[in-house]
Amino acid sequence: MSVNPMYHQNSAKLEEEQGWIRRAQKDPEKFGPLYQKYYEQIFRYIYQRMDDQELALDVTSQVFMKALKNIKKYEYRGLPLSSWLYRIAKSELHQTFRDQKAMRTVNIETVHLTDMVLEMEEEQNLENRDKLFKVLKKLNEKDLQLIELRYFEKRSYREIGEILELTENNAKVKSFRALEKLKKYFIDKQ
Repeated sequence: MSVNPMYHQNSAKLEEEQGWIRRAQKDPEKFGPLYQKYYEQIFRYIYQRMDDQELALDVTSQVFMKALKNIKKYEYRGLPLSSWLYRIAKSELHQTFRDQKAMRTVNIETVHLTDMVLEMEEEQNLENRDKLFKVLKKLNEKDLQLIELRYFEKRSYREIGEILELTENNAKVKSFRALEKLKKYFIDKQ
């Protein structure tokens, strides 16, 4: 599986980011580069889970307001700031769903399923794509989130663990189990 450079960083980029974080921790007005770097991917993460653009924009704003407010508490753990932002986003999403009793959806237009279809070794992509969308809806929230982070966003198990507050090994195990459930649902759908 190839690594998506949009989500994964080398040590030079992490060090540059740490400089931005240190400056933002001293002066919140210096938060701009971090906001610019991560706004779009956090928005996409939220939007894929609610499929309501206006609400997704509001929730994304809340995420960055909380991040800005709490940047002084941020501690570097060897991962990009995005892991911390995703945890905030996850919390804000859950709060929004509780507050508005919003229904969780997968935005089909923004999900890239090529790797998933290849992973499942299927030949008839269009038919299988429709089947896959139907079986994705059968997964619970946690399993769907694992599948999305690993296969749609191509995140490492370490990042998934950080985002979901799991160990790296537990993220691997849970991702494997979620994928096995998805495969079972897919096969049962035939």
